[in-house]
Amino acid sequence: MRVLLLGTSSDAGKTVCSAMICRYLARNGIRPVPFKAFNLSLNSYATKDGGEIGMGQTFQAWACGVEPETDMNPVLYKPSGNGVMQAVLGGRPYMDLRDGRKIDRDVALRQIRESYGRLESGYDMVVCEGSGSPAELNLMDTDLANTGLMREIGVPAVLIGDIERGGVFAAIYGTWRLIPDDLKPQMKAFIINRFRGEPSILKDGIERIEELTGMRCLGVLPYLPLKFPEEDSLSGSGGELRGDDPRQAFMDNLDALIDAAEEAGFDFDGIVRISEG
Repeated sequence: MRVLLLGTSSDAGKTVCSAMICRYLARNGIRPVPFKAFNLSLNSYATKDGGEIGMGQTFQAWACGVEPETDMNPVLYKPSGNGVMQAVLGGRPYMDLRDGRKIDRDVALRQIRESYGRLESGYDMVVCEGSGSPAELNLMDTDLANTGLMREIGVPAVLIGDIERGGVFAAIYGTWRLIPDDLKPQMKAFIINRFRGEPSILKDGIERIEELTGMRCLGVLPYLPLKFPEEDSLSGSGGELRGDDPRQAFMDNLDALIDAAEEAGFDFDGIVRISEG
């Protein structure tokens, strides 16, 4: 089983929603594992074998109840300052990117395929997270984590829109329209994230988006002031952590998010059905 969480923009909630789904599955007897083919992150984590992955996949691994490993984030870019980006491949420093220099896409894809294959063979469900937005037309030909991953492994996708930014229906529909036509059948559902208010007022808009796209709404997630690990300068979950153990505090916050999602009628079982299809 596998599913890909895409976002209409950076910081739409992909990392936290993926962690929430991982936590829910693990609590219900399904062995999930996180996977982000390509990550751009200021904050990284050292795995037990001395490798390096993005903090988001570490957080998601904790949510799964498993040890973070390099296969969870096979390609990581770390800003180094002065226009330099360090490319980390398979958890190890690979090359510095500067002055237009790029990593060989075939090399990156080979690492992604190998890492994904090992995870898929060892767990019940791979919860994949996209990177940024899948609708960046100038990047689509070289994409690794969004449309690139959809093509590479045929993974079904769920699109997350952040209503806190405004224009969530336009963002969801516009993103879907810009997805290549041959990949649109893999776009199965959408989630509206960070809503403050009475969800029933969104009913007409949700039904129209479902009619226009063929995607169905899995639910409207409420805004909660909860603290989660930060990956980069765009992250800003706010909130607080309680207790002396930050890792447990993050899990307690995830449990609170799951409880709120279930109360709001979020369709966790729909995620499983999509992953099986």
